[in-house]
Amino acid sequence: MVTPNNPTSGDRPVTPQSLAVEATVPDVVIRLAGDSQDGIQAVGGFLARLAGRSDQEVMTYMTIPSTISGGASIFQVRMGSGDILSAGDRADVLVAFYQHSYDGHRESLRPGGVLLYDSDHVTANPDDHDVTAVGVPMTSATVEAVGGSSKEKGKNIYVLGLLARMFDLDVPKLTQLIHERFGGKTEDLVRNALLAFDAGYAYPAEHLRHILYRLEKPAHQSGSRPNVTCDGNTALAYGLIAAGVRHGAAYPITPWSSIMETLRTELPKYGGVFVQCEDEIAAASTALGFAYGGHLSITGSSGPGISLKMEALGWATMAEMPLIVVNVQRAGPSTGMATNIEQSDLLQAIYGSHGDCPRVILAPKNVEDCFYVALEAGRIARDYSTPVIILSDQAIATRIEAFVEPDLAALMGATLPDVGPRDAYYKPYPLDRITHHAPPGSVMASGKYPIATGLEHDEHGHPTASPVLHTKMTAKRREKLKTLAATLPAPELAGDESGDILLVGWGCTYGPIREAMARLRAGGTRVGHMQMRHIHPLAPGLEDTFARYRHILVVEINDEGLYGYGQLATLLRARTCNPAIDSITKTDGLTYKVSEIVERVARKTGLADPSIGHRSKSILAVNVR
Repeated sequence: MVTPNNPTSGDRPVTPQSLAVEATVPDVVIRLAGDSQDGIQAVGGFLARLAGRSDQEVMTYMTIPSTISGGASIFQVRMGSGDILSAGDRADVLVAFYQHSYDGHRESLRPGGVLLYDSDHVTANPDDHDVTAVGVPMTSATVEAVGGSSKEKGKNIYVLGLLARMFDLDVPKLTQLIHERFGGKTEDLVRNALLAFDAGYAYPAEHLRHILYRLEKPAHQSGSRPNVTCDGNTALAYGLIAAGVRHGAAYPITPWSSIMETLRTELPKYGGVFVQCEDEIAAASTALGFAYGGHLSITGSSGPGISLKMEALGWATMAEMPLIVVNVQRAGPSTGMATNIEQSDLLQAIYGSHGDCPRVILAPKNVEDCFYVALEAGRIARDYSTPVIILSDQAIATRIEAFVEPDLAALMGATLPDVGPRDAYYKPYPLDRITHHAPPGSVMASGKYPIATGLEHDEHGHPTASPVLHTKMTAKRREKLKTLAATLPAPELAGDESGDILLVGWGCTYGPIREAMARLRAGGTRVGHMQMRHIHPLAPGLEDTFARYRHILVVEINDEGLYGYGQLATLLRARTCNPAIDSITKTDGLTYKVSEIVERVARKTGLADPSIGHRSKSILAVNVR
């Protein structure tokens, strides 16, 4: 392994004292706890991107304060070989930057885990023998290594060097990542970052005795295509571009804003434009103007902004415009908790507008799926001339995963409006066919140019108050989504195809549910897992699948409501009239832990909890002292 340069000895290579690696581990969960100003998200990002470039699996989880002044924050990364579907229930390694980090997150560490703490700011409990605690003067060591005006601002990179030493990580790749991250700034910044990294890596090895590990190499490489490592918002933004989106408009709001910023930067490179408007109503209306012009367009927000867009989205349904709407959900109602996860906008997405206002709702299950859901949203919006709402969420938006790079050449959607001539029989709203608009500039053989309006209309778009036509047009807008439903594939089903329990989820619940299913099956329970991607309309055949299980538990992050059921569970009960459908819900603003789902399943069904009597141990073979 190539070692970094010692900051105190010119270009002489560091030769850390040789110590035996304690164990080779399949994966590790590292939680960094500090303040948002400490750059712990940057450290987690470096680790996640290193895993992606090393053909390893990775998933992250973060919490950030919603205040401008910042505050307590964590970043958790799980990396290693094999399938990693969640960020981990408890940490194998906790890095505590401050006393409040230690006090607030000590319980997140597994028994037998490793606690690294900044001895300049933290006083550890000397009677805590359930973990291996190692105090490192992170602040003063960074100041000594970097000096100057930067002082302790580089201690996050110092910790990165320390973790690289602890897990024998690929230093050349990490060094390259540091250059990529800071290379566009001043040379002094890059140099200071490398000095801090080197100092952390060169921390005296005798202090790290019994906590040196090596991550297993993946059994299979990803193949000829490289991995992409990014967060869900980035994957969604580039999926929209691949789908053919070149025009859009929005207003900033957490946690949607990074999609908007990516599109503002990237769309002009492809001949497009993205407009930041003065408010949400203007943004939705501007996006609809692009759609009227024949473009597949995009607008987006979080729950509060989607509420403001609803009148314009009603117009989009009545006028049958191809529009993609992204809702990166957060906890509500009102301003709610701006940086916390919730899946409470499902019924808003389906029923939010006044009148009968059918539209399509899709939900990605992970970061990779964000890219492919964006592609599907573009196809459906075009083919069915309808608004399509993508329900992402704060957890998927901000977490980092690695996946195989998409084959863009094979996936890119059309980008230009169809302004070809329309024959003399063309009607923009035919009762016997799906609407496909003629953009302004299209030649009309009849000499009659179409009208788009939010008023009820006849087949040519002329406003009408005819009860007969309103009934027929309402049915037309409904039936095209039923036509779409008939083409949808059955939802993804894993585990037992019949048995005791079917766990149903949507969005970010995918990974924890899948791991909970595995744990329950290992305990002897026959369990299946269905992840819903097409939320509205629902795919056919659900009744037959549900009939094969005794209990159908819908796991979602929203309230059980007045009648005891979460939002998707309410929809599925209405759709199938199956009394076996029940809910597992919560509203704490956090993603599900695997153990949390297993325990809730046991309580709901009366089946034995396979984790009872089993004391979870760290995967790290540490010597507890």
